[in-house]
Amino acid sequence: MIKLTALELYNKLKKDLLGQTGSIKISFCGLDVEIESTDTVGNSLQSWLEGYLEKNDIYYRTPDNTQEFPDFYLGETNDTNLLEVKAFNIDNGPGFDIANFESYCSSLKTKSYRLNADYLIIGYNMTGSTIKIDNIWLKKIWEISSTSSSHKLKVQDKRGMIYNIRPCTWYSTRTKFKPFSNKKEFVYAIHQTLSNYQHTSINADDWYNEVKENYASYSSEDLD
Repeated sequence: MIKLTALELYNKLKKDLLGQTGSIKISFCGLDVEIESTDTVGNSLQSWLEGYLEKNDIYYRTPDNTQEFPDFYLGETNDTNLLEVKAFNIDNGPGFDIANFESYCSSLKTKSYRLNADYLIIGYNMTGSTIKIDNIWLKKIWEISSTSSSHKLKVQDKRGMIYNIRPCTWYSTRTKFKPFSNKKEFVYAIHQTLSNYQHTSINADDWYNEVKENYASYSSEDLD
């Protein structure tokens, strides 16, 4: 069994997966039906990736609860080599959720190493039931996040309630809101968003100080 970093896995996937076509099929009662909806593509690609890792004898672990962060551990510790997998229809732009806003904020107070997680993002297009892998990216969370017209951090906002952190169009040169340059900008944007958000029990200043302190103890890096 071999161990790969996220970057090494990404480079391997670019060679093996980029430009490939495939489909999703469901079988019952001797009847095979190819799925033409994009609803299940993201989860299906994540399941395919797990099979790909096994076939290529690449080390990985998954959380006991599949809904927990991250999707994959590529190493033997729980605070390094974290990999999240996202997918989107490139014809429509990135519509996935990066993370639940409040859950992510709360987790950073004691698990600030999550800031260093890698995001493997698969852009596909779909014609009928045929899925073509159009592009693959490997990004940090701040490299797919930005400010927006309504918040310092782009989020899903419904009637004043913030639900999820949403991605910017990081790959477009014409996007109005560019990705953050580094993790410091990203964390500060969360702080500013919390400061202006009334429907939360999180104290923005206390949160900011706790995250900075926790990250400094983890990495000896200053987030100021």
